[in-house]
Amino acid sequence: MILTTSCPDTTGIVAAVSGFLAANNCLITEAQHYDDPYADMSFMRTVFHDNGNGAPSLRALHESFGSTVAEKFHMQWRFHEAQRKCRAVIAVSKHGHCLNSMLHRWSTGTLPVEVVAVVSNHQDMRSLTEWHGVPYYYLPVSDARREEQEERVLELFGKLDAELLVLARYMQILSPRACEAFAGRAINIHHSFLPGFKGAKAYHQAHERGVKLIGATAHYVTTELDEGPIIEQEVARVDHTMSPQELVSIGSDLESVVLNRAVKWHAERRVFTNGSKTVVLK
Repeated sequence: MILTTSCPDTTGIVAAVSGFLAANNCLITEAQHYDDPYADMSFMRTVFHDNGNGAPSLRALHESFGSTVAEKFHMQWRFHEAQRKCRAVIAVSKHGHCLNSMLHRWSTGTLPVEVVAVVSNHQDMRSLTEWHGVPYYYLPVSDARREEQEERVLELFGKLDAELLVLARYMQILSPRACEAFAGRAINIHHSFLPGFKGAKAYHQAHERGVKLIGATAHYVTTELDEGPIIEQEVARVDHTMSPQELVSIGSDLESVVLNRAVKWHAERRVFTNGSKTVVLK
């Protein structure tokens, strides 16, 4: 089991959580704790299991913790089944590098999610997806039917009992309604560390400007485009000898690595939203 908690910082939080688990015959096997001195908040991730003497059921632990420790410290908290993989829907458009990387890691067991579907506004990634045995849903987008398409994505997400929407180079902007529905449950990836280049050929623009550093950012989706709480970033140095295609290739690799890290940490319940940023307990 995994217990995640966040609350205003004060004395006795760690002792209260560990004491509660010990009193209920639970053995802690992993624990991370961070106190943010700027936000005056405390964050904890605790992994535990039955110590062999008969720990209460998950429901009993939930009820008891809520009425004692959580109430006392005004916590946001949740118990998670560690063995239950996060059910993910991946959204993609025409660029398949992030999708290909995620499906490979999922199929080899190195990404702790259950990919339950891929949705796309194009047909380009169907063969790759179905080769991995994952259902592919083609949901085209038009200006006249954009809300209808989003509604179908939301319905599919609920029908599949999904927990996470991964925007793996999905080149559509979610509406405020969709952003609200997926709050804390949608992760996006985009290039970063470029000096303000936008559009489909950002790396070509970067090449024309002679940039020396490119990178990628994974973040939670909010109504502020590409400005949600950042989960992970990575950079690579480039130079004048590299072609635009080489920059695209390096950027694609960075995007794939960064997105996989962010999804992995989210699935492992390591990511906590902390205002406009995140705390990642690794």
